[in-house]
Amino acid sequence: MIIQYFGKQFFKISQGDFTVAINPISKDSKIFDKAKFGSNAVLITTNHPDFNGIDSATFGENTPFIISGPGEYEVGDMYVEGFESRANIDGKEYINTIYLFTLDDIRVAFLGALGSRESVSKSFIESVDEPDLFFVPVGGESTIDAATAQKLANSFNAKMVVPMDYDSTSLKVFLKESGAEGTKPVDKLTIKKKDFVGKQGEVVIFE
Repeated sequence: MIIQYFGKQFFKISQGDFTVAINPISKDSKIFDKAKFGSNAVLITTNHPDFNGIDSATFGENTPFIISGPGEYEVGDMYVEGFESRANIDGKEYINTIYLFTLDDIRVAFLGALGSRESVSKSFIESVDEPDLFFVPVGGESTIDAATAQKLANSFNAKMVVPMDYDSTSLKVFLKESGAEGTKPVDKLTIKKKDFVGKQGEVVIFE
């Protein structure tokens, strides 16, 4: 599995010939940066321009399978579960879908634009089961803050934690809360299931 980061909550996850885009940034967003690639599936947690740029994950004649809400889905070899929660962006409330999915036997939790710990559903808590990768927002303005993010990662016994949607201040707080101040950024992450053995709360940040 290869993971690349394009800012905010926009990730590209590739496994062989299969590519997943998560929360691509729309051209209507103030932070649009023209990143564009083709994908087999697009996961959108929140119907907001910062997260719903399907065009940014579409290239050529292939049309990706769009997942944009709670439910159960199968795309290729990837099984996806979506759980409803809440986001609050610029004073407006949105439905936020937390996703759990498995790809190449790697269990991934992606919290999206989660606005509060209280909106995490009981069904998600019962299903999450020590994820290998845990993507969590840490910004604290429109999402949960760094301290809450770190506590959630700990409570679910995440093996590897990827902070997202941050500024330099909130990232610094998150790294301190996680005891990971010395973490060096990577330009991409290449990882296999066996690489998670023995890990507990290891933080990965992207350049």
